[in-house]
Amino acid sequence: MTKKDRYNEQILQELKLDGRISNLELAEKVGLSPSACLRRVQELERSGVIKGYRAVLDNELLGNGFIAYVTVGLGEHTKGSQEAFEQAITLAHEVRECHNVTGTFEYILRVETVNLKTYKTFHTDVLGTLPQVHTISTHVVMDSPKDERA
Repeated sequence: MTKKDRYNEQILQELKLDGRISNLELAEKVGLSPSACLRRVQELERSGVIKGYRAVLDNELLGNGFIAYVTVGLGEHTKGSQEAFEQAITLAHEVRECHNVTGTFEYILRVETVNLKTYKTFHTDVLGTLPQVHTISTHVVMDSPKDERA
């Protein structure tokens, strides 16, 4: 288990802001020597605290101008039904996130498509054909003033 201290917290915060920061710059920002900083980052990676690094993409420039959160209720509340739904949804490239949640529905999906028309096709041809799906409710994203997923 990696120790939780102010240096590791600062390292993680800086890497969340810029995963491509050089070790030298990171060490200066957190107040450690470059070698001590690198050891800490490597330990955070080895222990799994840092799972990976990724690029933050501009959806509109990529042609994905429509984003929605979709709640899905299943017809049966069984393990088999959940597994079948999850297996099917992993094949849908429009689904960027799938979360199993508690409450009045079983899943929240983050769906990204080119536009409303292509979302309708996904809604009808993918979600609408899954036998496990009982209810679908779509919440269209109009703006994202705060988004810390990156």
